[in-house]
Amino acid sequence: MLLRVENLSLEFGEFKVESASFEVERGDYLIIIGPTGSGKTILLETIAGFHTPKQGRIYMGNEDITSLPPEKRGISMVYQDYMLFPNMNVYNNIAYGLRKKINNDGEVRKEVKHIAKVLDIKHLLYRNPTTLSGGEQQRVAIARALVVKPKILLMDEPFSSLDVKTREKMRKLVKDVMKEYETTVIQITHDFEDVFVLANKVVIMKNGKILQIGTPDDIFRKPTNEFIANFVSTNVLRCRAVGKKGNLSVLNCNGVTLYTPDKSHGSVIVSIRPEEIIVSPYKIFSSARNILKGKIIDVIRRGNLVWLTVDAGIKLRTVITPNSMELLGIEKNKDVYLIFKASCVKVIG
Repeated sequence: MLLRVENLSLEFGEFKVESASFEVERGDYLIIIGPTGSGKTILLETIAGFHTPKQGRIYMGNEDITSLPPEKRGISMVYQDYMLFPNMNVYNNIAYGLRKKINNDGEVRKEVKHIAKVLDIKHLLYRNPTTLSGGEQQRVAIARALVVKPKILLMDEPFSSLDVKTREKMRKLVKDVMKEYETTVIQITHDFEDVFVLANKVVIMKNGKILQIGTPDDIFRKPTNEFIANFVSTNVLRCRAVGKKGNLSVLNCNGVTLYTPDKSHGSVIVSIRPEEIIVSPYKIFSSARNILKGKIIDVIRRGNLVWLTVDAGIKLRTVITPNSMELLGIEKNKDVYLIFKASCVKVIG
């Protein structure tokens, strides 16, 4: 265990954190998600040492760092607005924190040039930060945070102001550089793509409270309550268990029959991930137990994906690629079949 947060509580203006507890292992890439105002940033800043908790403790290994000043924690932080020094060139921005640790100018130069090479900004070292693009500024901010070799790197929505293509490039770059520097990361994001590409552990918060901790698969495929399911864009249905068929439970969802392997009694809430639903313009033979016919009532293009809403007696959202949409001739008001396995129907309440 590298970092342990125990029953942390504090209030800062309108933001609060209540009894937050979680652990981070060395090498983890933990991402915190949740609605705006849920306390994500104040939690990160408290770990960094910028706020004093009302109660609870923070441990780095076996050391209690709750009262340590930020500069003694071995933690670096990157904000979404970069916070680069406009009166310094890129080289001096990166070297700023390193010079407080190393007195040898030659060693500082060596470390700065290495991290600049890794992050592909070596050609920018003597430029002023104000002349750089958003992606370039973000790489400088990450270089400045990483060059001091922190025990943990905290990042608050580091890619939010970048365009889609630059975000994709930054995710790959960050993943590679974190591996080289063997860095442990805690990141806040509102972009689920960050979670899928980078995280091995996810924390979801609401109103200052941690609701669920787990792998990305746990959070997105096995949400523990209806709020989480809705937040992570899972289909949420209210159904009633009406019987058994072999080892499957039979559910009545607004008159539509669904099958699930989960134990079900009385009224239940189920979730179905959009990406686990196959869309077809014609009925196909499949081992999947759930096959529904419906009409496409909404089509929304988001980046590299197309989200479809289908009315099959119950409204379900699914996602396909633009290429698949074109090949299958899928369009609004067209009848389609939705196919998904019984194991994709998760009882969450």
